[in-house]
Amino acid sequence: MRPQDVIARKRDGKALTDAEIASFVDGLTFGSWADYQITAMVMAMILRGLNKREQNLITRGMLYSGSVMDFSDIDAPKADKHSTGGVGDKTSLIIAPILAACGIAVPMISGRGLGHTGGTLDKLESIPGYNVRLPFKQIKSVMKSCGFALVGQTKEIAPADRKLYALRDATATVPYIPLIVASIMSKKLAEGLDALVLDVKTGSGAFIQKQTESIKLAKALCETGRSFKVKTQALVTDMSQPLGHFSGNALEVYECLKILRGESTIGMVPTIQLSIELSANLLVQCKLAKTFDEARDTVFSALRSGNALERFRHNIELQGGDPRVCDKPEMLLTKGIKKVDVLAASSGYLVAVDTFAVGNAICELGGGRVKAEDFVDHAVGWESLVKIGYEIERGQPIGSTHEERRTRDRLAKTSHLHIKYRVTQQDR
Repeated sequence: MRPQDVIARKRDGKALTDAEIASFVDGLTFGSWADYQITAMVMAMILRGLNKREQNLITRGMLYSGSVMDFSDIDAPKADKHSTGGVGDKTSLIIAPILAACGIAVPMISGRGLGHTGGTLDKLESIPGYNVRLPFKQIKSVMKSCGFALVGQTKEIAPADRKLYALRDATATVPYIPLIVASIMSKKLAEGLDALVLDVKTGSGAFIQKQTESIKLAKALCETGRSFKVKTQALVTDMSQPLGHFSGNALEVYECLKILRGESTIGMVPTIQLSIELSANLLVQCKLAKTFDEARDTVFSALRSGNALERFRHNIELQGGDPRVCDKPEMLLTKGIKKVDVLAASSGYLVAVDTFAVGNAICELGGGRVKAEDFVDHAVGWESLVKIGYEIERGQPIGSTHEERRTRDRLAKTSHLHIKYRVTQQDR
């Protein structure tokens, strides 16, 4: 079956047959479709649409383009959390050790930065020596020892999605619900899970910015998970401003470690709250707590006791990283970084943040990718000093870019100007 014939069929608005979808997935998996043919097909899918049957067949095809992991010899519920992506969205690094401390095994397969959003793997690699590229045998060994593993897709896990994910990121074809569902669920279902919770972002920093569409995506993800006999629930959460205090790879790991150490600041409270809610959801789904109140108490206990921190320390050591960052998170903060304040142009109350612009500014500073092969500077990022609803004065810093000296001359004068905050005027 020629790729151009399949592309033409979808270009003309026709539903793809089972054989045509199989041809597309095989082309992704085995390289028989060229990159330009894949991207043409994706654009045709977005412009002409995919029905539910097509969406489910693409999901199933990408899932079984590789292996499904078997953790049946681990005597604990297997569960995971996935976020659709946001600016400052770092909860995975808190949730995984919390769940492990509460008796859940977590085989967390994560991705790299996608568009204006950060990626869990890029954050983890800001820890000196941390290895996210583990074969399945080692993933299982790490899980048995500390309760969770934080890794990227192996060549065996949904290889068709691995190819498609990179091309969608590079061709502005990410925000389309059927392909988001297929991408997320093909990876998560390959983890051999008992339960899954999905953090579906909505707002100016999300891929899907309209709440109605975010709810639609959440329902589609849950329906797909349950159709594969995996307990699946979703929370639609706010991405109308960066999550927590810091955005940017090393800065976000620093924030997570401060939280796990019980040394959080007021700006980190939203990160804590969301991490607790998502963790509690999985405790209830896995029947390790009867109610959400009981689950929250269990999660708080794992944090307060230091058990979650010790799980993370053990995990870092097992995955080749330097566990001393758990004792001294400041090790992650690169010397030579300059903070450039962004000042309020008027007095009033902060009513809106262009979170998409914040994410793009971090990318401009080197903290994200324009192309899949781009180098990521883990040190740069954004520090949120005020939140929506805060009263501010003209000339007050509302945030700061963290910029490398080598990029400062080129970017410091422009990058922060793209970060847009809206303030209502005070009555004087």
